[in-house]
Amino acid sequence: MKAMMVMDEITDFFNEHIAPPHKIISVKKQTENEEEVWRGLVEVIEEKEYMKKYANDQMVGLYEVFLDEEGDVTGFARISLRYRSDLEEQA
Repeated sequence: MKAMMVMDEITDFFNEHIAPPHKIISVKKQTENEEEVWRGLVEVIEEKEYMKKYANDQMVGLYEVFLDEEGDVTGFARISLRYRSDLEEQA
């Protein structure tokens, strides 16, 4: 499976189950327990309409998502949440 196909699968999953992805930050293949899996990091605008209604800054959630060799999402988790105007942490 190619990275572009993985990005399409991630986009489809988030559109259907979470919220439309704002940005896919990274996608990379890893080996876990002798199996190749994909790991992606995705930014999502959280509760956009709610925040706009109350004139608050938008919240951006950072999600980690895992896909198996066939490209099926096997798990995901929100790993951070920040205001959109906040500076991102520098690594």
